[in-house]
Amino acid sequence: MNAISSRPLPARPLALPNLLTYARIAAVPVVVALMFWQSIFEGPLWLRWVALTIFISAGVTDILDGYLARTWGQQSSLGRMLDPIADKLLVASCLLMLAAEETIRGWSLLAAVVILCREILVSGLREYLAELRVGVPVTRLAKWKTTGQMVAIGFLIAGEAGDRIVSAVTKIGAVPVVTEIGITLLWLSAILTLYTGWDYMRAGLRYMIDE
Repeated sequence: MNAISSRPLPARPLALPNLLTYARIAAVPVVVALMFWQSIFEGPLWLRWVALTIFISAGVTDILDGYLARTWGQQSSLGRMLDPIADKLLVASCLLMLAAEETIRGWSLLAAVVILCREILVSGLREYLAELRVGVPVTRLAKWKTTGQMVAIGFLIAGEAGDRIVSAVTKIGAVPVVTEIGITLLWLSAILTLYTGWDYMRAGLRYMIDE
């Protein structure tokens, strides 16, 4: 964690990296609506593949916006604020939808709760430290955490649609291979989430104690 520079970054609301972030935020209600239509309204399974395609595209924008901002020198205060918000909106909304349709159920709900609670905790910590003009940079491990969450959610969005394709190809019957891979990855992401959350909290406590 570093003290925030006295010279703030420009907002650049129409810079391409920020436009990609807007697109990621706009993808959230679309993915949720497709999942809702398929699971709650019992729509066709191909809707899951459409939702997954949009979800993956949104994940790609997460990589592109940061890369383009650094490469083209278009880093901005707006992008720095919106980028983690877009990630949290996408992850949280999909986890809630997956829980509502019971793709995530039983003990696996604890993994989702851990992920959501960590995101709320870190967001609150960032807001508190911002008042002290202390920056909270995203660590490399935290980026891997986000990637792990995205991959896990991708498998879970495919869910039954993916399971049916695997069963048809392998001829092993109705075995939820894709869903179980998603659940396993979700637990691994939750463990990594706990570690990175504690790492942020420990660093933040130093400033809280000093205050």
